[in-house]
Amino acid sequence: MTNSISRPFAWLMLLANIVLLVVVLSMLIGGDDAPSLAQQQDQDAGAVKESATPAPDPTDVDTRMRPPTLPLPAPPAVSVGGSNATAAAGLSTELAQQERATIQLFREVSPSVVHITTARVARDLFTLDVQQIAQGSGTGFVWDDQGHIVTNFHVIRRADVATVAFDDQNTYPAKLVGSAEEKDLAVLKIDAPPEQLKPLRIGVSSDLQVGRMTFAIGNPFGLDQTLTTGVVSALGREIKSESGVPIKDVIQTDAAINPGNSGGPLLDLSGQLIGVNTAIFSPSGAYAGIGFAIPVDTVRWVVPELIQHGRIIRPGIAVTVASDTMTRRWGLPDGLLVLRVTEGSQAEAAGLRPTRQTRRGVELGDIIVAIDNKPVKSTADLVLILENYTAGDVVRLTVLRGGNRELVPIQLELLDE
Repeated sequence: MTNSISRPFAWLMLLANIVLLVVVLSMLIGGDDAPSLAQQQDQDAGAVKESATPAPDPTDVDTRMRPPTLPLPAPPAVSVGGSNATAAAGLSTELAQQERATIQLFREVSPSVVHITTARVARDLFTLDVQQIAQGSGTGFVWDDQGHIVTNFHVIRRADVATVAFDDQNTYPAKLVGSAEEKDLAVLKIDAPPEQLKPLRIGVSSDLQVGRMTFAIGNPFGLDQTLTTGVVSALGREIKSESGVPIKDVIQTDAAINPGNSGGPLLDLSGQLIGVNTAIFSPSGAYAGIGFAIPVDTVRWVVPELIQHGRIIRPGIAVTVASDTMTRRWGLPDGLLVLRVTEGSQAEAAGLRPTRQTRRGVELGDIIVAIDNKPVKSTADLVLILENYTAGDVVRLTVLRGGNRELVPIQLELLDE
């Protein structure tokens, strides 16, 4: 009984030894290809992790249960996204064209814009040497091929010496030809070769509209050849000149105008001159989005006068009138009190009466209150009204004489101021 039990056990032990021997031999034959214990643990851990959160595998789906694949229709040629893309492409093209136009404008105009520096001449108290003291700077532009440079009057005011510099760094001394303080305009002249002088094309300002693009080239804070862009913000503005006389029909623009831009050109998209930058409105003194330019229609008639005569030759009335302050101090009605009448003038021929000293005291002369029914309340009104006339024109003066209103026809004449 014992032998029958032990014999099967022996066979089992023999079989186990054979299996163990086969395993050992396989490990010896596999060598380095067999995974280490650490690798096996990592693999086991990864297997456990993957088994914990199994991801759906589309390949596990029985293909027999999968519906047949149909070809997708092609996207339509025109869609909402497509129209937006087309519009964006068109806008990009338009911007590129506008940028090219601006670049071309600057390249064409910048050689005509100059940097003006001014100085005063002073004598040293100790050495008695004459020296130049820098005063300021501004901008100007070439008016014609004769070397005339247009700028603002306040740029060269109280200056003894002025120097003009072009974009190629060529500099020339300049001399003053003429100035009009009441228009804040001045003309300089330089001796430069013809190839250096490239006059700006002169446009018109009477047809300007709010919203038109503007371009200003100047030297703000001494930074030469600076281009700024904007639009016409408003028309018909009025600012005071250096003399206190208002400048009418001024152009307002939001193109950046800073100290140093004064006297520079304000241009339209075609590069034509439409104004001369003159002032800014700013509580801080720096650019605040409001700049002003003298309209080119004013510049067109003032500059030739300055070149020919050195000043504005305007028709007028050969009388001396009281200042506005004196008129207010004496409590007189609004108007111009005639103090003196020039002998042999048209005013004397018309019978205008001056103010006289008599034994009884001061006898007031005529008070001019209107010209051709246009009210005259100050000397500025007189100047602005007479700008619309030429020498030889006959106007009707409304005067107060002895408390009564009278009409006095008078012929305007050139005044030698």
